[in-house]
Formats: sequence, structure tokens, C-alpha cells
Amino acid sequence: MVGRYASMALRYAVIAMIFGVFYREFTKFNHFSGQTNLSVMHTHYFLMGMFFFLILMLTEKAFAFSDQATGKILAAYQLGLNITGIGFLMRGLAQVWGTELHKGMDASISGIAGIGHILMGVCLIPLLVKIRKQAVCSKSI
Repeated sequence: MVGRYASMALRYAVIAMIFGVFYREFTKFNHFSGQTNLSVMHTHYFLMGMFFFLILMLTEKAFAFSDQATGKILAAYQLGLNITGIGFLMRGLAQVWGTELHKGMDASISGIAGIGHILMGVCLIPLLVKIRKQAVCSKSI
């Protein structure tokens, strides 16, 4: 599992760099200099993707907490992260292009990003409980 977490960290680092370059080049190409949600995609994928899996890698090495259920939790977490990314991408593209969003579309995009954030948050709880349980068990041995 340590290797799998390292691989996931690498994947999310690459995705974060791609979005960083996309943000810079896309806004430059469109002569856009204002605020856009595209700018937060880079940091979200670095922090919630790469750093998250690097920390899991170290935690797994220390406590060996992973099992089959952990894989399902992390699959749902990654789904949440990428749903959040899609919401940010849709909002950012609309901002750069100056697209006037109707109230319903605006709320839908916010809802997409919100659902992704909620899914990530919900997945963190059982993951942290698993880590705590394993940490307590390994401490008492």
C-alpha cells in the first residue's frame, strides 16, 4: 500500500502541475487578468491530492492501517476530489469567458463543487477513525 499511496501522490502532483499550466496559459490566451476559480485547482490538487497521499503513505508505513475498506473509502475520496475539480473548472471557464450564468446554472456549479467537498469530508472521518484505531492498537502492543 505504501507504493500505491506514493503512486497516487505522483499522479496528483502531475495533475496539479497540468492545471497550474492550464490556468496560466488559458487566462493569458484569453487576455484575462481577474480572479478565477481555475487558480484554486492547482492548489487543491497539490494539497488534497499529492500531500494527502504522501501523508497517507507515511501513516501507512507507521501504522499499517489499510485494508479493503480503506480502498473503498479512498476511491470515494478521490471521486469527491475530482467532482470538486470539475466544479472549479466549470466555474473558472465561465469566469474567464465572461459567461453570464443564470441563477440555476450558477447554483448547479456551486452544488457540484459542494458535493465534492462533502464527499471528501465524509470520507475523511472513517479514514481517521481507522488510523486512530490502528495507532491505539499498535501503541498498546
